[in-house]
Amino acid sequence: MMKSETYEIWFITGSQHLYGPETLDAVKAHSKDMVEGLQAGDAITTPIRFKQVVTTSDEILTLIRKANSDESCAGIITWMHTFSPAKIWIAGLKALQKPLLHLHTQYNAEIPWNDIDMDFMNLNQSAHGDREFGFMTARLDIPRKVVAGHWQQPHVQKRIGRWAKSAVSASEGRKIKVARFGDNMRNVAVTEGDKVEAEAVFGWIVQAHGIGDLVDYVDRVTEEQVDDVVKEYRGRYHIPEDIQNNKEKWDAVREQARIEAGMEAFLEEGGYTAFTTNFEDLHGMKQLPGLAVQRLMEKGYGFGGEGDWKTAALVRAMKVMAEGRETSFMEDYTYHLEEGRERILGSHMLEVCPTIHKPGSRPEIQVHPLSMGDREDPSRLVFDSQAGRAVNACIIDLGDRFRLVLNEVEAEDIKEDMPNLPVARVLWDPKPNLQDAAESWILAGGAHHTCLTYALTSEDLQDWAEINGIECIVIDETSKPREIQKEIRQNEYYWSKRK
Repeated sequence: MMKSETYEIWFITGSQHLYGPETLDAVKAHSKDMVEGLQAGDAITTPIRFKQVVTTSDEILTLIRKANSDESCAGIITWMHTFSPAKIWIAGLKALQKPLLHLHTQYNAEIPWNDIDMDFMNLNQSAHGDREFGFMTARLDIPRKVVAGHWQQPHVQKRIGRWAKSAVSASEGRKIKVARFGDNMRNVAVTEGDKVEAEAVFGWIVQAHGIGDLVDYVDRVTEEQVDDVVKEYRGRYHIPEDIQNNKEKWDAVREQARIEAGMEAFLEEGGYTAFTTNFEDLHGMKQLPGLAVQRLMEKGYGFGGEGDWKTAALVRAMKVMAEGRETSFMEDYTYHLEEGRERILGSHMLEVCPTIHKPGSRPEIQVHPLSMGDREDPSRLVFDSQAGRAVNACIIDLGDRFRLVLNEVEAEDIKEDMPNLPVARVLWDPKPNLQDAAESWILAGGAHHTCLTYALTSEDLQDWAEINGIECIVIDETSKPREIQKEIRQNEYYWSKRK
């Protein structure tokens, strides 16, 4: 798995001097105890660091500026243990450049009915301290996540942990660098976009390279390097005897190993974390990269087909968020329109990540002709995807803003063999049903290239969109095309005001 940088979340507690030093000492002790408790379970994998109890505008502004300048800080969590007058937060909030989670909780889970007195009330007043802070974040229109509930409750910790991963993904996203081998697939619209705006909004750097640049790296790969990659193939995947005993087919497998080694060397040397290919730009290549692309995605690289740099960057961002688990480049390929059992078959020519393969099975390396690209028969991994809840997402450029479009889906076991379709594939039931989902997706301008993930939820991706300051349309069990259309028209007004 290609590693990302190490990040942490800062925990900041708000209070004031009105209640005296003993109360502030208790606030600090409780805050430290809470942070230790949040870290003790397995729901939050991103380190949380208690930083300070803040009581003045100068303290807050100084701490926020430190967070802004610290590259390891992926975001901040704020909590008001006592009442913290919100005017002291104005300067800090206006300066804030990191994602914000407002944790609305209190130290104690229950009211001590027999012992409660005014000292207890003065110390434990998050119920209105957080509402004061909430007003100010609303007044200043600060993007934030609000999580309410007791900090020891598993569902609260889970939501904090998942938001932290979204914040880390946004921070790591500032370092996404996409290599485009060749240009965009000719005359295709949705895979185009404003690369300058993408760098301004997300921090994504997109750079084009002639296919000859890649060919130079592939040609320098040694036979020993190819042997090392093939050894990994043998250990991870099923390779049929008819391929191993057929020189032409075995050479096709070794060629993908050569492409993989050359491509990975190119990406590592250039600092790239995502890439695109295009079957219309293959001059000097013996095969369209297939197995090589699947392997690099499995290692954590983002990928987009036909020059689709937006999807390549999104796949990388989602892989970081999912910590490499069950996430792949995808395409809505064809429909099953049997009455009452309408489904979508997702696939691509070759490039589906094996992290989503069905548990208990081994992806199989196969070699078959490809009807496009005019090159030698490429090898690829063939497998059925796992069943279960998943989210299918795409990102589009509307000219004045980016929009993330999500569809919650239920992937199913594929009962048919499909012996003549030698590609990785997944069959899913889009929510609420194919007709409403497809109409809603098309009304939202959703693309045909997507990223399918079993490891993330729509809430995770909404958090990611909020952190990055982009629009998000969610198509789920409750969605209706007319309501989606209303939401889109309302969003037009909202986003025009934010410009």
